[in-house]
Amino acid sequence: MSPDDLILVSVDDHCVEPPELFSGRLPSRYADRAPRVVRQDDGTDVWVFEGQEIPNIGLNAVAGRPPEEYGVDPTSFDEIRPGTYDIHRRVEDMNAGGVLGSMNFPSFPQFCGQVFTKADDKDLGLAVLQAYNDWHVEDWCGAYPGRFIPLCVVPFWDPELMAAEVRRLAAKGCHAVTFSENPEKLGQPSFHNPHWDPFWKACADEGTVICLHLGSSSEVTITSLEAPITTMITLQPMGLMQAAADLMWSRVPREFPVKIALSEGGIGWVPYLLERADYVYEHHKTWTGSDFGGKRPSDVFRERFLACFIDDAVGIELRDKIGVENICWEHDYPHSDSTWPNAPESLMKAFDGVPRADIDAITHLNACREFQFDPFAHRPREACTAGALRAEATDVDVSPRPSGRPFEPPAEPVSLMALLEKAQKILDAASGTKPDPQPDASS
Repeated sequence: MSPDDLILVSVDDHCVEPPELFSGRLPSRYADRAPRVVRQDDGTDVWVFEGQEIPNIGLNAVAGRPPEEYGVDPTSFDEIRPGTYDIHRRVEDMNAGGVLGSMNFPSFPQFCGQVFTKADDKDLGLAVLQAYNDWHVEDWCGAYPGRFIPLCVVPFWDPELMAAEVRRLAAKGCHAVTFSENPEKLGQPSFHNPHWDPFWKACADEGTVICLHLGSSSEVTITSLEAPITTMITLQPMGLMQAAADLMWSRVPREFPVKIALSEGGIGWVPYLLERADYVYEHHKTWTGSDFGGKRPSDVFRERFLACFIDDAVGIELRDKIGVENICWEHDYPHSDSTWPNAPESLMKAFDGVPRADIDAITHLNACREFQFDPFAHRPREACTAGALRAEATDVDVSPRPSGRPFEPPAEPVSLMALLEKAQKILDAASGTKPDPQPDASS
């Protein structure tokens, strides 16, 4: 089997929302309060909504740029690859990278719509959130049927509204929503609280997958502010390991037949988590009162969770200990971890010696089944392979495009504190506030 034979459906990519997103989508009473893009004096672009100014951080859109230009500096739409925000150019980039299908998380609203929840006027917040979802389903995904899996945000300030939005979106063909990996970190009740029951029930009723993206709690796993930033980047998946353990031991997956996707968390750690959870259950169930109804924690995981990876050779080697049917692939375009435009070649290195049936399950069949996605209803299977898609994009330039900015290598490894200080200055410049001498690690 060659890289060109792969059929690739990614369950984690990202869109950089275009400036015209909300045009004509809000009731007239809210039209002048819609989120909008403003060009700053320094030439960068920011989204503005209800006193919030959200810059487009560079790491969110580095596809097609050389690695030395990665960083947290804000950018403008002029500086980033059009495929990040233009749906037509996005499909061209997908073809050039050999990717058939894609599910896209939001950018400026943050991973689970935190920006919308901060509106003091909750009616406005709901109107903007629903306008965003309608744009995503109708304009972004709807422009190319069979190429995109719709993924929407929910108004997590009210579980009844969340349930209603899940049902409204399901009627539009959207069966995936993004939620927080730890809502308690966002000032909401924990997974263990019955507060969320209307939401869980709606997702179970509609077959809607709940996607918990790394960092959707607005916090990251850190060891020390003095540690190199690479320490934090390495440990990012641990937030989802914590979320998986929290939910696996909660009542949620036992009382509600929902599917939960651990987005951008990797999979190599899953076998140990399952082994440890089963051990804890057997050794401590009597005095802790744990009861899985004759099952083990690992059984519940395999029934209810999807483990998602970008590039994880160890996880592929251990796939039988995870459950082949529980694994989905991610592309992460246009973020800095993405393997675009060489995903087929990268994956085939990890798939060496893996049976074709397992490869097909991991690369597209699991995603199609769980997200109710049928690309083959729109194009013949032979036209869906990486090789066939690339043949449609021979005129797409995938070579790195330097911005022309001079690159100065750091004198020493960049620490988390240095990065936070830089990010704080960027946010202060956008909002016009004075610098905070003690930047918050959760920002």
